[in-house]
Parts: sequence; structure tokens; C-alpha cells
Amino acid sequence: MSDLDETRPILTISMAAELAGMHPQTLRQYDRLGLVQPGRTAGQSRRYSLRDVTKLREIQRLSTEGLSLEGIRRVLDLEDAVIALRTRVRELETALADALLAQPGRRVFAAGAEGEVETLRTGTRVRRRTDVVVWRPLGR
Repeated sequence: MSDLDETRPILTISMAAELAGMHPQTLRQYDRLGLVQPGRTAGQSRRYSLRDVTKLREIQRLSTEGLSLEGIRRVLDLEDAVIALRTRVRELETALADALLAQPGRRVFAAGAEGEVETLRTGTRVRRRTDVVVWRPLGR
């Protein structure tokens, strides 16, 4: 048997309402307001996923903390935007890393002894100084 897909809409409204600890009418209202958008069968019956149930519980938690339904909508929209942005940042970081690694003849830099920037050719090492420096604290 395959793993359960948390995004697959398989729960009836009564099952989802029971799992979320709500009345089915509340789920209908949240659907009308666009807070949770369940899947639909061919006969237009609502079908909820486990992710929808998690969202319903979050709505209930925010509601008990005193947020209005409009406030809850904004919080959920912002959370969705953050998730989308994090995903996009990961994609861009991966693309940038791939581009940098694939770039032929890219430059390599090192810090010089005086703090200046030295450009190195790929595959070369920094010349190390072998000067001996003796340090003595002042006053001794």
C-alpha cells in the first residue's frame, strides 16, 4: 500500500468537520469565504484533504485567539506567500550554485598580507610567506 497523500481530497464534509472539531456548517461557511477550498466530486460534493483539516484547525486556533475571519484570511495568505517565497529562494540558490560551478574560467580571489585583494587563476595557490614575527608585550 502506498503512503497517504495529505493533499488528496478524500474526506467528506462530516468526516473533516469531526476531525477538525467543527460543525459541517462552519466548513461550508469557510468554503464560501475562501478560507479553505476543498476539492469537489463530479456531483459537486465537497472533499477535504488532511492538509485542509490542518488548515481548519489553524483557523479555529486563530479564531479563539480573537482574530476576525478577515484577519485569519490575511494570516493564511501571508503564510502561503512565505512558503512560496522560501521555495523560490531555494530554487534560485540551487540555480545560482549550479551556474557558478559550471562557469568556465571563473575568478578566484584571496586576501593579501596587507589586506588587499589578489586575483588568482583557477588551480593556483596563494604563495605563503615564511617571515618570522616575534611578538613581545609592551612594558617587559
